[in-house]
Amino acid sequence: MALILSLETSTDVCSVAIHNNSELVHEAAINQPQAHAARLSPLIEEVLRVAGLTARRLAAVATTSGPGSYTGLRIGVSTAKGLAYGLQIPLLSVATLDLMAFQASFLNETSSLLCPMIDARRMEVYCQLCKPDLSVVSEIEAKVVDENSFSELLNSHNVLFFGSGAEKCKAVIRHKNARFLNGLSPSASHLGLIAGKKFERKEFEDIFSFKPFYLKDFVAKKAQPFFE
Repeated sequence: MALILSLETSTDVCSVAIHNNSELVHEAAINQPQAHAARLSPLIEEVLRVAGLTARRLAAVATTSGPGSYTGLRIGVSTAKGLAYGLQIPLLSVATLDLMAFQASFLNETSSLLCPMIDARRMEVYCQLCKPDLSVVSEIEAKVVDENSFSELLNSHNVLFFGSGAEKCKAVIRHKNARFLNGLSPSASHLGLIAGKKFERKEFEDIFSFKPFYLKDFVAKKAQPFFE
C-alpha cells in the first residue's frame, strides 16, 4: 500500500488529497484567496482524519512546483518539504501547467491543442501548449495576451484555453477555432494520480535543494504613503 499526500497551492483554490495506489481516498479544498497559510494545515489534518490515517503511514508527499501564486507556491512547497523531511519519505513534484493539461485532457472532446493559463497580472498569463496526448508543443512562458495572440496557430488548429488566465482572455481571443473550458483549477486529486506514477518510477526530488518554479521574480507592491 502506497499512501501519497498531495498538496496543491499554486492558485486561489487550495486543495489536499490522499491516494492509495492511485485510488483517491479523500480530498478537501477551499477557494479563498490568500488563505493558504491559515488553511493548508487544517486541510491536511482533515484528510488524514477522514481517511483514518496518521501521517506516519504516508509513503510520499507531492506538491505542484509552479508557476503560480508566489505566496501559495512558497507555502505549499515549504509544507511538503517539511513533511517529507520530518517523516523521512520521498518528495514528488508536478509542474502546475502540466497538471492542468492532464485534467483538461479528460474533457477535450474536440481533440484540440491544450493551452493551460494561469493569471499573472493585467493581460499577462503563464501558459504552455500541449498536444491532446500531453506532449509539449511550446515550453512554459509568461505571455502578454492581445487580439493577435495565438492567431497563426489558431488558423490551422483548434485550441482549448482553460485556467484562471483564460477567463480574462475570452474577450480578446475571438478566433473561430478558439475553445474555452470554464472553471478548471489545478486539483490535488489529479495531482495524486500523476504523483503515483512518478512514485512508481522513483522520480523523487532532493528535499534540500528543491525550490518552486516561479518563472518570474516576485515584485512586492510599494506601500502607499499616509500623506502625499
